[in-house]
Amino acid sequence: MATVLSVSGSPSITSRTARLLRHLDARLTAQGHDVIPLDIRDIPAEALLGADFRHPAIVEATELFARADGVVIGTPVYKAAYSGLLKSLLDLLPQYGLVGKTVLPLATGGSTAHVLAIDYALRPVLSSMGAAHIVQGWFTLDKDLAVGADGALIVAPGPAEALAQVVDQFSEALGGRTALPAAAELVA
Repeated sequence: MATVLSVSGSPSITSRTARLLRHLDARLTAQGHDVIPLDIRDIPAEALLGADFRHPAIVEATELFARADGVVIGTPVYKAAYSGLLKSLLDLLPQYGLVGKTVLPLATGGSTAHVLAIDYALRPVLSSMGAAHIVQGWFTLDKDLAVGADGALIVAPGPAEALAQVVDQFSEALGGRTALPAAAELVA
């Protein structure tokens, strides 16, 4: 199957966005993909903000993008756009760092007023970087994501089903199997 790089653009350690990505990573893994998580917040700030293309963490991130067949990009929405942390990393990747890649854009936010951030802020950047196929993205409201007592992510039933569909479409675009129950894997 495919190698998938799952990128969290959230600066927060307790990020719902990162939890959602890791939750969806499990579905992709169950479909036979090799999933590599990347939390941009773990890259040293001086490398990102100083545009240090030769910093080992930037070199490693660039190599992860290069070897991935598909990329899941997740970001919280701030001021109707993707996170500055994500922008910092995307700015350091090669201009055509997504050539030949299938990309799934995901976003989380507190209001439906930000739902178009994927199409009007993130998608054009991914396209300009040469993504071969940007599948339908999905915006999830923060209120639809909760953390259980055991630390597991709980996704509200409606959004869970929609997320399962977009992840399955992404998997199909990568040539993967999608024979998993739609929402059952994501709700609990």
